[in-house]
Amino acid sequence: MGLFYSNLLHNKLFYFFKSIKSLFSILKIQYSNHSMIDIKLLREQPEQVKEAISRKKFSVDIDQVIKLDAVRRAKITEAESAKAAQKAANQEMAQLVKGSPEFLEKVATMKSLSSSTKELETLAKEADEAFQAAFLEIPNMPDVSVPSGHTEADNEVVKTWGAIDGPFPNARPHYDIPWFESRIDFARGVKATGAGFPFYVGEMSRMVRALINYFLEVAHQNGYEEVSPPIVVNAESATATGQLPDKEGQMYWDANEGFYLIPTAEVPVTNFYREEILEAKNLPIYRCAYTPCFRREAGSWGADVRGLNRLHQFDKVELVKWTTAETSMDELEQLRSNVEQILEALELPFRVLKMCSGDIGFPHAKQYDLEVFAAGQKRWLEVSSCSNFTDFQARRAGIRYRDLEGKLKTAHTLNGSGLAIPRVLAAILENNLEEDGRVRIPEVLNKWMPETHLGETQ
Repeated sequence: MGLFYSNLLHNKLFYFFKSIKSLFSILKIQYSNHSMIDIKLLREQPEQVKEAISRKKFSVDIDQVIKLDAVRRAKITEAESAKAAQKAANQEMAQLVKGSPEFLEKVATMKSLSSSTKELETLAKEADEAFQAAFLEIPNMPDVSVPSGHTEADNEVVKTWGAIDGPFPNARPHYDIPWFESRIDFARGVKATGAGFPFYVGEMSRMVRALINYFLEVAHQNGYEEVSPPIVVNAESATATGQLPDKEGQMYWDANEGFYLIPTAEVPVTNFYREEILEAKNLPIYRCAYTPCFRREAGSWGADVRGLNRLHQFDKVELVKWTTAETSMDELEQLRSNVEQILEALELPFRVLKMCSGDIGFPHAKQYDLEVFAAGQKRWLEVSSCSNFTDFQARRAGIRYRDLEGKLKTAHTLNGSGLAIPRVLAAILENNLEEDGRVRIPEVLNKWMPETHLGETQ
């Protein structure tokens, strides 16, 4: 009799632990896929999470998320226990004589257990979905080196290069250059598509291509391997990088397929290693990609959207890195340096802003914005953001690496624009405008644009 109960206890424990794996499969609970910040940190140090998130512009009820996590865990435990009991009862029934009163009684018990187990699994699934939806709304925590602040006025200028006070004797806004609209045709773009989708014509089309080629060449020289990614992505990819749920209203999407047009090559390129385990000896990994980018820019108006200042479709070269936690901040500085190198070669005055906590993005831990000075408009134009997302994107994407001791760790991801075309082109047109009405082409582009000037003489 003692042996029977010992075996019965063994069976119950076996099926209890087996049911955990089974239920997680049913619920498709994969923490590495759906996490953003470390869930252990959220549970053990909620006040630290609250304080960090309060520095950003996003509002999240952390207490409610913790409550949903507790409910979810309780429901999963209940469902696991019921599943284990069902498995154990099934094993017990197999030891009984079929048709016996004990067997028939166990059959009735099994039916009841099956019904209650299904109900508990449904409740566990609903509790998990409620938690995951709330958990996805938590932004990344800003790094301690990020200055506190609420608006762009609180951003810190950490570097300037070039003189913004001249000599630009002929500068005017690029959209006021007499021949501008014959080379970048907004009116026909409206006819073909809508506002914010211009045609680049003739030499201006070749100028765009020259800039793209130059940006890619510099990236290659700095160790970035070029990829040509898809320009549409699924919701899982957009969620992994933090575009969803934060920027759903800013993206174009195909309702039939459920695909999103990419707002930046960051999205498909970062997802290249989704659900993969990398080796520490191969890190860091550098990739670059040229793509068109698409942004609805809802709510934009005024002087900020004139000419090339803000488009719905534009070309950009993106730089992406996968690193370890120990090296990611150093890699951010190097990434920023790679972008500065391009702007210096183009002879465009620029400044670097360390973005304050209230002005960095949803998935960002630390961010630098690089702005060029457009002499015609007499204003700074953002042309690049260089960002460290720490482990935020990699947790959502399930990107891990095996360290030299064989332990699995979450990777860090970084990216930066290197560079976006329209505003760089705008600054070139304004700053290099000469007295005869033509625009001097930067020498570094002569490999692809042997002409020395763009445009017509006055």
